[in-house]
Amino acid sequence: MKCRATPVRTAGVHFGRPPVFCRSMRPAYPSRAMATIAPPYRPFSPGFPPIDNVRRNGGSSIAVTLRYAPLAFLLRLYTPVLEIDGQGVPASWGRVVQSVATGEHHVHVHVPYLIPSRIGAADTTVVAVPGQTVELEYRAPLLSFLRGAIGAPPQRYPGAVAAWTLLALTVALAVCGCLGFVLNSAN
Repeated sequence: MKCRATPVRTAGVHFGRPPVFCRSMRPAYPSRAMATIAPPYRPFSPGFPPIDNVRRNGGSSIAVTLRYAPLAFLLRLYTPVLEIDGQGVPASWGRVVQSVATGEHHVHVHVPYLIPSRIGAADTTVVAVPGQTVELEYRAPLLSFLRGAIGAPPQRYPGAVAAWTLLALTVALAVCGCLGFVLNSAN
């Protein structure tokens, strides 16, 4: 098919030769045709928070992922307390995202408990950048008298080595006690 109008080449990456269209064959809405082109590639950089496409109007947010270790499964019964600039934020175990104003913010997390009344208290200060989400991770401690860990992900569980050592010692004492009981009753 020959075209009388001046040929127009389309932009984009094509296998082989790019197709040639006549001006009369152009799409009616060129902006919709351009919407199919992928956004520019932006590699992930640990130094910068990811782009938040929802808040392109200049707002920012803080995302806190609240976690506890499987060994501390009883913490599931308690709801963690998350405060940003002294204001309580509705939170549960998992990821919590809160919109904030641009600037510096104080983040505090703890878990209410029986004895002591608060465990795993952790504080940090973050700077919220316009249009960005600040990612934080909170890890509850494995022993109730230790502080929690909060900061850029990934974080470690405070007291993990001590908790596993105590668990191994308890299992070893139980095995020795059972073994001693069996050997004593055999006599």
